[in-house]
Amino acid sequence: MERPTWAPQGIDLSVPSVSRMYDYYLGGSHNFEVDRVTARKALEAFPGLPKIMQANRAFMRRAVRYAVNRGITQFLDIGSGIPTFGNVHELAIGANPAARVLYVDNDPVAVAHSRAVLRDVPGAGSVAGDFHEPEAILGSPEAKELLDLTQPVVLMLVALLHFVPDDQEVRQRLATLRDALAPGSLLVLSHASVQHGPVTVEQGERLIDVYQAVGTELVMRQETQVAGFFDGFELVDPGLVPIGHWRPEDSAEDEDPLAFSGIAGVGRKA
Repeated sequence: MERPTWAPQGIDLSVPSVSRMYDYYLGGSHNFEVDRVTARKALEAFPGLPKIMQANRAFMRRAVRYAVNRGITQFLDIGSGIPTFGNVHELAIGANPAARVLYVDNDPVAVAHSRAVLRDVPGAGSVAGDFHEPEAILGSPEAKELLDLTQPVVLMLVALLHFVPDDQEVRQRLATLRDALAPGSLLVLSHASVQHGPVTVEQGERLIDVYQAVGTELVMRQETQVAGFFDGFELVDPGLVPIGHWRPEDSAEDEDPLAFSGIAGVGRKA
């Protein structure tokens, strides 16, 4: 298989990546045929995935604007994926040139492309890291250079935690990150679910099977389970809600039922 010039050396082109499949759903070009094959199977199992991903990105942008409007200018985006138009650094630094953004992903393509995109962007950086190892993220040279943990930080876990099936591990890793953050920090979180919206439990199970077949665990959680991840954070209005209900900026998003296929919330550390 021919390796694209933008693909870092050492990438196994026979193994699909969650980040690159997400890029494909969003219409990006930084994905391989193995990602597209698996993504198309996922779309067969769970129609409407691109719309759901777009709703996730729209929630992310609303949450970034919410944070910036409250004077928080530091962002730690874990599981950030491959940068696309309207990503965190464009919104945050565009609104406040003093903003700082650190993208974290465990996919070498996502990290390499992020670094290329951010090469001439002061205040933004990318590091290879994994939610499973929060200490390594916080201790990285990039984090030490970009983030001042004595001041509030926005911790972004958008469309990530459904790939961590163990509830106890999620809470443990989140506690490590939360305890490192200053009071006033925010947790921005969205999660896959079939509790709301037009998708069915059966479709969710078929999607889980597609990801499991390529070695990726995926779990759909209920609101009560996701609410437990906000331990130590106070949910801001409107609380933990279907993605399209979190501070919608226009009625168009409200009108698409797929915008409610997932759960989202923002919490503030006291």
